[in-house]
Amino acid sequence: MKDVAVLIPTLRRPDSLTRALRSVFAQAQVAERLLEVVVIDNDPNGSAKFAVGALERECPVPLIYVHEETPGVATARNAGLKATGAAFIAFLDDDEEATEAWLASLLETQSRFDADAVFGPIAGLAPDAPEALRPWLKRFFSREGPMQSGPIDHGYGCGNSLLKRETVLIGERPFDVRHDQIGGEDDALFSALQARGGRFAWAADALVFEHAPAHRATLAYALTRGFAYGQGPSQTAARERRWGSVAKWMAVGAAQAAVYGPLAAIQWLMGAESCWDTLDRMVRGLGKVFWTERFEPKVYGQAEVARNAAAELPI
Repeated sequence: MKDVAVLIPTLRRPDSLTRALRSVFAQAQVAERLLEVVVIDNDPNGSAKFAVGALERECPVPLIYVHEETPGVATARNAGLKATGAAFIAFLDDDEEATEAWLASLLETQSRFDADAVFGPIAGLAPDAPEALRPWLKRFFSREGPMQSGPIDHGYGCGNSLLKRETVLIGERPFDVRHDQIGGEDDALFSALQARGGRFAWAADALVFEHAPAHRATLAYALTRGFAYGQGPSQTAARERRWGSVAKWMAVGAAQAAVYGPLAAIQWLMGAESCWDTLDRMVRGLGKVFWTERFEPKVYGQAEVARNAAAELPI
């Protein structure tokens, strides 16, 4: 039964999108399950249309192009869902490259553990990063989990995931568009799933590589994104009006900032490469404290369009 669609949101990364798509075309182990591949072009100028058209003949299943003119990570995901009726949705980011066993591993894990949401490991690559930052940025853009496939008690991000539509992606717009510019739309989705008693699983062999483009492989971008990640627990608790949990997360964040800030400074003075990991922990702590809308960094949507333009990426 053909019941799986792969969705790839994209924003002005034609070369990276081509690499991601060709890695999906190579998922021969699950040819009998793959229904279609959907590309959601989130550039107002529709810059991905040519790249998608050039690959249409290579795709073993229908390759659907969706142009969503409003830049925003949640809006793009919702537009892709509207274009397919598949029972299972696999998300791959446009800067990711799937290994050949990727989709087969996600599907096998979902079936074995009857999971609503399945996630796999990500190996970060940052070849254009400054040499001193490269090892840390590779870790920053990576996702690690258990060595063996099996149930887990929480979700990860949407990139490299398989979601059961009827239990996870409920309603016409399951991703909250209030997260369009700041991210965290997947945190909100999986927090709601967890509250409903949803089942999460980890597929240890569903590896993808994440190729960080040069304009993202910087200290400023990584720390900004780390701050946004840190805001997630406090913001989720606030949306659910769990004010005791908000206070708890703010206290945790304050303690993290107080401990890791001075430690990062000491490590930096000693020339220790670990100072960047410690600095990341500090800013994530600050995010838990300064979680309100006033402090939300804009890292997606229109902000990403502006960064791409500044980096003179092709239209």
